[in-house]
Amino acid sequence: MGVKTAARAGAEKAAQRKASRLLILSTGAGNLTSEVEGRLRAMFADYLVTSFDPKLDFERLITPRARVVVAGGDGSVEFVVRKLADTKHPVGIVSLGTFNNFALALGLPAGLDKQIEVVMTGRPRPITVGRVNGTVFLEACLVGLFGETIALGETLKDRKYGSLATDLGSVLSAKRFSYELEGDLNGSGSAMSLVFTNTSSIGSQLPVGDSTPRDHYLEFAVLAGRTRSDIAARALASALLMKHAEEGLGQVFRFQKVSVRTRPRVRVYADNMLVGRTPATVTAEVSAVKVILPP
Repeated sequence: MGVKTAARAGAEKAAQRKASRLLILSTGAGNLTSEVEGRLRAMFADYLVTSFDPKLDFERLITPRARVVVAGGDGSVEFVVRKLADTKHPVGIVSLGTFNNFALALGLPAGLDKQIEVVMTGRPRPITVGRVNGTVFLEACLVGLFGETIALGETLKDRKYGSLATDLGSVLSAKRFSYELEGDLNGSGSAMSLVFTNTSSIGSQLPVGDSTPRDHYLEFAVLAGRTRSDIAARALASALLMKHAEEGLGQVFRFQKVSVRTRPRVRVYADNMLVGRTPATVTAEVSAVKVILPP
């Protein structure tokens, strides 16, 4: 029998009682120091506390409408919100990562004290989430080279060298494709990338538009005139060097539902997750889960 993680061991002890409040701490977050963790545990003393573990089924620990507070970076925060997207839980966010794209897009304040105050006194509100072929995304759905390059940047940033060859090969082999859009947007053309956004930045704060999950739509932009090297260099410079080009993605279009077909079929990413290939249907949906926002 393998050695159990501290998170799972603590969860099993609480398995017999359902908590009405849960605090999830992402110990890998860049700004979750021992001092910050101590303050969070003190401020949320009446919460069941567990460490973030993507393998932990934390929903079995809580009541159907329990308040869930997650303290961590984009990866852990967005994992929890995606997992609870179709539930009735109110979710509070304490953003402790390096980039915090989702928290910034929601208009949450910077600073630990102000974020705790929002969780304590704010109002749970539904937000907009994106969904592509059934998979929820919070930042963006990326079709083609832009998605390949963001994935490569994450691989390099997180030192996941086991997938480096695959991700690099995807970037180097990416080609221009033709596309057709139907739904709220109708049109066709050729592109290296199609970008459907729910936040104003993705990845390492790479600017992608003006979207916010507080609006009831997504934004679409097409990278039609850029070369492979231009797109790859821009995304990698953002991911690895924190250098963001002054130029945006060009003209963007708002929509709630659009279907896209391409020739040939190309890879589709939901946030940083590869979810398959085109065709794809992308929708903006008002979530069942409610995020606690400033009053």
